[in-house]
Order: sequence, then C-alpha cells, then structure tokens
Amino acid sequence: MKGVQEDVWTEFRSLAVKNRMKTGQFFEKLVKSYKEDNDIFWKDILSGEKIITDKEAKEMHKVVKDMRKEWGYRL
Repeated sequence: MKGVQEDVWTEFRSLAVKNRMKTGQFFEKLVKSYKEDNDIFWKDILSGEKIITDKEAKEMHKVVKDMRKEWGYRL
C-alpha cells in the first residue's frame, strides 16, 4: 500500500497471520469493524440522553451568538 510505513505494514501482516487470515480478509474485517464502531458512536451521540435541558441550550446559543457578534464572526 502506498503511504504506509514499513513497520506498520509489517505489523499489519503479522496481525493478519495471528488471526489466520489473508491480508485482504483482515483488511476487510478492519474496515467493517471500524464502520460498525463509528456508527455506534454516532448513534450514541445523536440519540443518547441529553446532557443539558432545552432551556439551557437556548441560553447557551444566545451567549455564543452574542460572543460571535462581539468578536466579529459570522452568525
């Protein structure tokens, strides 16, 4: 693979052998695992329990909007 350091590539191949897989199979497994973990992470973030109330969120938006206006950032 282009752009992969030799020591990282060697470790990747070693991990594939330890898992009794060909490098292509192992790569596919890593990609699927990463995608599943990422999907779970975002599901937890977007559908999880709120950490602040709606009222607190509105107040926070107002404060941020005022600060952005004060410092000349776009609203």
